[in-house]
Amino acid sequence: MRWVRPLSIVGILLGTLFFAFSLTPSLLPRPFAVQGVISGLSVTAGYALGAIAQWLWYYLELPAPRVRVARIMWIISAVVCALVVVFFMWRASEWQGSIRALMGMEESVAVQPLGVAVVAFLVFVLLLTLARLFRGTFRFLSEKLQVVVPRRISNVFGVLAALGLFWAVIDGVIFTLALRAADSSYQQIDALIEDDHERPTDPEKAGSPQSLVDWQDLGRQGRSFISSGPTAAQISAFHGSEKPEPIRVYIGLNAAETPEQRARLALEELKRVNAFERSILLLVTPTGTGWVDPAAADPVEYLHRGDIATVTAQYSYLPSPLSLWVEEDYGVETARALFEEIYGYWTELDADSRPDLFLHGLSLGALNSDRSFDFYDIIHDPFQGALWSGPPFRSETWQRITERRTPDSPAWLPVFRDGHVVRFMNQEQGFDKPDEPWGPFRIGYLQYASDPVTFFEPESFYREPAWMSGPRGPDVAPVLRWYPIVTMLQLAADMAAGSAPIGYGHNYAAEHYIDAWLKLTEPQDWSEEEIDRLKDKFRSQQGKD
Repeated sequence: MRWVRPLSIVGILLGTLFFAFSLTPSLLPRPFAVQGVISGLSVTAGYALGAIAQWLWYYLELPAPRVRVARIMWIISAVVCALVVVFFMWRASEWQGSIRALMGMEESVAVQPLGVAVVAFLVFVLLLTLARLFRGTFRFLSEKLQVVVPRRISNVFGVLAALGLFWAVIDGVIFTLALRAADSSYQQIDALIEDDHERPTDPEKAGSPQSLVDWQDLGRQGRSFISSGPTAAQISAFHGSEKPEPIRVYIGLNAAETPEQRARLALEELKRVNAFERSILLLVTPTGTGWVDPAAADPVEYLHRGDIATVTAQYSYLPSPLSLWVEEDYGVETARALFEEIYGYWTELDADSRPDLFLHGLSLGALNSDRSFDFYDIIHDPFQGALWSGPPFRSETWQRITERRTPDSPAWLPVFRDGHVVRFMNQEQGFDKPDEPWGPFRIGYLQYASDPVTFFEPESFYREPAWMSGPRGPDVAPVLRWYPIVTMLQLAADMAAGSAPIGYGHNYAAEHYIDAWLKLTEPQDWSEEEIDRLKDKFRSQQGKD
């Protein structure tokens, strides 16, 4: 009771309501540990708001209710909050189950109220301790300054000094050490050579003895990319006639010192393997770790019967969320250097015989691919188009197009002007627009309404996101509701720790890529039966995975 007594009553009541709101569903199902962290952060946010409001009330010397009236009000409020928490706890399992059912997932154990409460309490205590440590530091510094300056001035400088001190510790010590440890760990993982990834002997393969890129310098993701994918024999067996081997070129982060050097190395490797003699050239920007999604890369090689070359370059060891915050400019620099090198050489080739050039990126790769070129630099000789899947919410092009969509289209599947240049698709609706032809330069967005990487909004802190109003996406729970602050925390947790089956969330399915590549690149002579057979092939592979 001595520990509880100094707490703000208003803060406790508001924090309790925020705890209840945090149990409501968001975009993805959550395990109890993640739910506990979200609830703890929500309790803390609610408590902070209530404590500030109570302090401001007394600071302004506004009339306070009499002790007896105030006690009755607190008791009634506490009972109401308790009933709300019990009700929300009771419904939490049902809400989480509805999301899992919507995504075709197996039923999981019910939300564990005790586990959620314990984790939330620990998070709240930790953050409250840090807040009180900050207050103690501020008061200590303020009292020292009062010796030489007036009290109000000392309070201002005390707050600024405490903020500077805490930020220096968090950013300069904790964050830096954690980032260095993460970078070192991922760099060591990247250097591993898996036993099932042997160095290729085919001289046309990147990393082979004849290649300009050493096998070791490809990195873990590069070796996986070169070793995987459909072979000429597999594509030939599917089509019933002899087809060429798809070309894949990957430049690892250790292959050269600078992005410009790696881009030139990529171009020389493409020339070495005669990639510019293929009908399609695909320039892929990978995710933060250098990963290229096989669900995107493999189907397009089948669709173009092996007559395709793909090139990409690594720019980071870190996963996309970390790379997005700490190496964003470096990712853009690498993507831009690779595009300028490849595009510059491509424009020098005969327009009638050169390959069609397309761009692709998933997640952070979509963001950096979008930033790799300027429309004013390509308007005189544009490439054919781009497919960007799961574009992050920070993508400025995606934001502008979504904001300027036609009024009758939802934010999760916008219609932009007449669809002559930009089109969107999801699980249920493709790029087809029977009434409007797609122009020679095409930008396609593949996105799921349940993808938190795309539909997270910092503004959901204080306003309802546009994709929540009106009809919901086919993979978004109808019971999802917006709550100030809490919804932003839920979406952030979905983005950082959420998981979903293939075809939902940020996990894009090969069958949807097939529909996207078909419309975007228009490979010739594909019947509906062959398309269905290709989709079935990748569905069966997905089941084995």
